Amino acid sequence: MKILFLPDKITVDAEVGEPILEVAERAGVTIPTGCLMGSCHACEVELDDGKVICACITAVPPGEKEITINLSVDIDW
Repeated sequence: MKILFLPDKITVDAEVGEPILEVAERAGVTIPTGCLMGSCHACEVELDDGKVICACITAVPPGEKEITINLSVDIDW
């Protein structure tokens, strides 16, 4: 599967079930983290369908050939 990280337009190959933070790190993309348990929301990103997720507790989902992850989410934490 291909993952496109916005706003930098960096594309990387990923496997289903692979942690999104690991995919981002391999691509050279920095996603801020805090707790690594999903409660601080420092790692919130937006998927191409508009769903906002915590990257620290989310894996690459099945059933897609390509997904877009927008790192420019307006977080108020």
